[in-house]
Amino acid sequence: MKRLILLFAAALVYTGALAEETNPTYSPDSSMVAYTSGGDLFVRPSAGGQAIRLTEDGSDVILNGYASWVYYEEIFGRPSRYKAFWWSPDSRKLAFYRFDNSVVKMFPIYSPYGGKGGSLSETRYPLAGDPNPNVKVGIVDLNKPQDIVWADFDPQADQYFGTPFWGDDSKKLFVQREPRVQQELELFAVDASNGSKTLIYHETCPTWLDWMQDMIFTREGLYMARAFETGWQQIYFLSYDGKTLKRLTSGVNWRISLLAEDKGTVYFTSYRDSDVHPCLYSVDRKGRIKLLSDPDSAVRVEDLDLRKKKAKVYYSTINTDWVPYTIDLRKALSVPENGRPELAAAPDGPQFEIVYAEMSDGQKVPAAIALPRDFDPSKKYPVVMEIYGGPDNPYVRDSKRRPSPMVRWFWETGVIRAIVDTRSAGHTGRKGTDLVYRDVVSVPVEDACTWARWLGNLPYVDSERIGIEGFSFGGTMTAMLVMCHPELFRCGVAGGGVYDWELYDTHYTERFMDTPQRNPEGYKKARVLNYVRNYDPSRSRLKLTHGTGDDNVHLQNTLLLVDSLQRCSKQFDLMLYPDGMHGYRGEQTAHDNEADKEFWTRNLSLKQ
Repeated sequence: MKRLILLFAAALVYTGALAEETNPTYSPDSSMVAYTSGGDLFVRPSAGGQAIRLTEDGSDVILNGYASWVYYEEIFGRPSRYKAFWWSPDSRKLAFYRFDNSVVKMFPIYSPYGGKGGSLSETRYPLAGDPNPNVKVGIVDLNKPQDIVWADFDPQADQYFGTPFWGDDSKKLFVQREPRVQQELELFAVDASNGSKTLIYHETCPTWLDWMQDMIFTREGLYMARAFETGWQQIYFLSYDGKTLKRLTSGVNWRISLLAEDKGTVYFTSYRDSDVHPCLYSVDRKGRIKLLSDPDSAVRVEDLDLRKKKAKVYYSTINTDWVPYTIDLRKALSVPENGRPELAAAPDGPQFEIVYAEMSDGQKVPAAIALPRDFDPSKKYPVVMEIYGGPDNPYVRDSKRRPSPMVRWFWETGVIRAIVDTRSAGHTGRKGTDLVYRDVVSVPVEDACTWARWLGNLPYVDSERIGIEGFSFGGTMTAMLVMCHPELFRCGVAGGGVYDWELYDTHYTERFMDTPQRNPEGYKKARVLNYVRNYDPSRSRLKLTHGTGDDNVHLQNTLLLVDSLQRCSKQFDLMLYPDGMHGYRGEQTAHDNEADKEFWTRNLSLKQ
């Protein structure tokens, strides 16, 4: 306590009017709380007392410890709630990112609420090809909080920084960096005392690289899952000094999640024995991989007790609910906690079957198909396909998800539901995902058409009544398919789609497309607005939906598509949701569902 008193006496104590504390975060020893307010970073004793203002230049464009939008959305993730500061293990240092948004263009979003004239929210949102925020990496030692140590990076460089992490001794901060074109990843060890940096890891790829995440830290180094060498993800050990890099796994691995390490043995889940569900594995120092869970079921690990060599897990399939089991890690033996070895039966409702279709290059990708209630194979049924299509984001998974009201409605109304993936979804590793580099639409569109033909060839499918829907990237895909392939799709509902990729953010768009300046043809090909003249509403009807408050995919996309359709005298359906975000909630969801039912009934000639 004496040390803390001296710390505060030596610092500039903040005595101004306190604004709301954003992201209050306890230090590891719970003695202090860090938070941001008004663009500045603060700390205060958790037991009460004066706060210390660690930065002084916070404003509407300078953000200390509070993420710029593109970092929040694409790098740290929405669960971060914009937090961009990190406590050291010894609770005596804070690392933070300082964002300079002055070069980032402001994007306005109008709301009809907030008074007679409505209200306007503004976000510094960098569109593809435009300037990103400049970022500095700062470290504050609470023993001398008035002195910020800045890491030795050039804040003017066109670059991104990933989520950093502290070394166990709190002397080094490990910082990930990628250039604007995301084909290189560097990991630096930054000396917390003076900001000097040492490169300890460098990785390259001809397409794009994802950030390091979910690492396991040990005294000697860290374990990480990377996908730069074999076409699949593999587990590597990297020493903290960068001198040792060792690959532990081989073969098929995707969506690896590292769980724990014990005496050189790493426990992890991976899509290895199946491309549609994860299993639990271990790998030892010699690279020997052991399957620990049931290979026929998805596993979700709740607790890993390495002392007892037990794991509490849940098993599920696409049609069965999650059931608790205990795995003996030594014997790889699963025992049901309720004494019944079978998985719990699914309730009455749609039952999905996972099937595979071969794409033009021989790669096989899955779809999940649910036949309607009282299915009669001698009859002909309409189909509604659901698609996403974006890189490394599969929709087909062999684990239980609660059926949405619409899925049940399709089942009750006599509609076959087909959730389809494409080669870019990640089921075949980088062989599939890398196909969309610099052209994110051609391969997914081709694969969606392959699925429509595959379904249309089934003896019980009415190939003249196939509809398609998708949201976000799936909205982009749906609009493209309806406009360009009316011979396959009778109608489609496109929600929250990007219809011009120059109107989406830098980090996501350029990861897969490069910049508009370097890849103009790719952006032209992927621009839905360029295909409006192909659209024939007499053959295939398009419905557009969008939330007016969407801060991710802006309403501007849909408004420009609406304008193009109107200028070309093309009829279409439209539903806007005031202040709706990227995904509708509450009463808007209910309205959206009912509106979609009417659309499908009218355009697929459904019987009620």
